[in-house]
Amino acid sequence: MFKRLRNRFLVVNLVSISIMMLVAFATIYIITYQNVQRETNMELFKVSDFYHSPYPSSKMPHGDDAITGNPPSDVQQNGPGGDPNSPPGRSVSFMVKTDNEWNITDSQSRFSMEEPFYAEALEKVDKAERAERKTGQFALDGTNWAYVIDPSSDGHMVVFIDVTAQQGILTNLIYTFTIVGLFMLIVIYFLSRYFANRSIAPVKEAFDKQKQFIADASHELKTPLAIINTNTDVLLANREDTINNQSKWLHYIKSETERMSRLTSDLLYLTEIDDSRSTMIHSKFDMSDAVETIILTMEAVIFEKNISLDYSIEPELMVHGNSEQIKQVILILLDNAVKYSKAKGAVNVSLKKHNHEVVLAVSNTGEGIAPEHLDRIFDRFYRTDASRARKHGGHGLGLAIAKSIVDQHKGQIYARSVVGEGATFYVRLTSF
Repeated sequence: MFKRLRNRFLVVNLVSISIMMLVAFATIYIITYQNVQRETNMELFKVSDFYHSPYPSSKMPHGDDAITGNPPSDVQQNGPGGDPNSPPGRSVSFMVKTDNEWNITDSQSRFSMEEPFYAEALEKVDKAERAERKTGQFALDGTNWAYVIDPSSDGHMVVFIDVTAQQGILTNLIYTFTIVGLFMLIVIYFLSRYFANRSIAPVKEAFDKQKQFIADASHELKTPLAIINTNTDVLLANREDTINNQSKWLHYIKSETERMSRLTSDLLYLTEIDDSRSTMIHSKFDMSDAVETIILTMEAVIFEKNISLDYSIEPELMVHGNSEQIKQVILILLDNAVKYSKAKGAVNVSLKKHNHEVVLAVSNTGEGIAPEHLDRIFDRFYRTDASRARKHGGHGLGLAIAKSIVDQHKGQIYARSVVGEGATFYVRLTSF
């Protein structure tokens, strides 16, 4: 499913970028094409105006100039554009005069050209009758020519200039756009693939966690439901027996019902925490007082389990948050420390200020937590030993609740442990 989602993202991204690149390249090409055509027409009309003006024969090449293709001596002296009656020095041009039947009557060129060439060039001209100037272009023998037709009463005058260089610019521009476009699409494909994988990874992780959550919740509910169902069958099988004689089965049913009730309450609480992140009212409160209050409520339980308790609390450490939720975090950590402490073990609680943070540490002496479990113990329903957790009445949501609360307070919660010696849980909150 996620692979198909990624592929769809890639296709949409590449199509969108391709369209944008195509529009951008087309815009650049059209603007360049218009500029080239405008410059070509300006040069063409300038050459046409030259051929229209009365010029002496000395302006046209003859003798050695006609053979070598050099411009006449006065053009060499004055340079391109030095004489208003000379055509642009950079242009290769020629002129053909025809009668009304398009028969050549005269031809002039600054360069030596053969007579058949004039006829071939004239054949490429669009000879549609028009009363005004008309321009056009054609290719002949690998050279691109632009022309302008000037009609007159006794025929036509057609002026030609070489525009191979200008057309080469447009052709190279197309090749450049094609190569750059293909290269950019390849680069964009791999970049899009990389970012698509990174974007989908959190979604996939959340989806996998949701699936795991549903499976774990179903498993947690399945066991008590099976026990309740079995004990109910026993009761129904002995309908004539007294309630007193069947109190054992009723006790089992009640115990598992209470377990299911605690489970659903914790699940609802987790949901409420997630939904109320932006609406929960926070205020400044005394963290030292909150820790002492929870320790007092747990002293009887700790004494009953024959576990020694040692604590060190710096006074009047203030934090900003919801005091009831923070108390619940302290209770969860202290309750876990007591539950998973070894017989005649010890629990230590410390609260101190470190730089700009208040650090709560709750440790115990016990079996500890293996390194491979440290990163996952805050996941919902995750337990390092399911049988021991069930024995102690846990279902793997306490630490998940604690982490959600600490995250809501923009703090940190983590654990460190030495296998066989015990574990320590840390909570860091910003101090005020």
